[in-house]
Amino acid sequence: MTTLQVNGESRTVDVPADMPLLWVLRDVLGLTGTKFGCGIAQCGACTVHVAGAPVRSCQLPVGSIGERAITTIEGVGATAVGAKVQQAWLDLEVIQCGYCQSGQIMSAAALLSATANPDDADIDAAMAGNICRCGTYVRIREAIKRAAHAT
Repeated sequence: MTTLQVNGESRTVDVPADMPLLWVLRDVLGLTGTKFGCGIAQCGACTVHVAGAPVRSCQLPVGSIGERAITTIEGVGATAVGAKVQQAWLDLEVIQCGYCQSGQIMSAAALLSATANPDDADIDAAMAGNICRCGTYVRIREAIKRAAHAT
């Protein structure tokens, strides 16, 4: 048995220690907002926060997490930064197909938690590896800037 802190709640799961966090979240806990994309930690669709840092959950064994807090797309809106990012995404209609957007939002929220007023280079570095097949990168950048300046 493994006990995880997910979105502020203690959750006990009976899974192998080498099971990727993504599958624990989706298949065991029913938190399906985090998406499976490539399975090799290259696309960013599976991004969640572990202890506030963005990580690719498809390659992270659940047994390596320990007591560190996990935040998913279902919980990020409860944070001040996450709520600003989600609102900016809605205001600017960033989402096209939407598949990658939970990972995009999680990476953007982590960026703004670490860097309150990022410049273009900061945004490029933080969002590198989050792939959007629809090409909404211009709207993503603008939403990050809007969230950074939201009060």
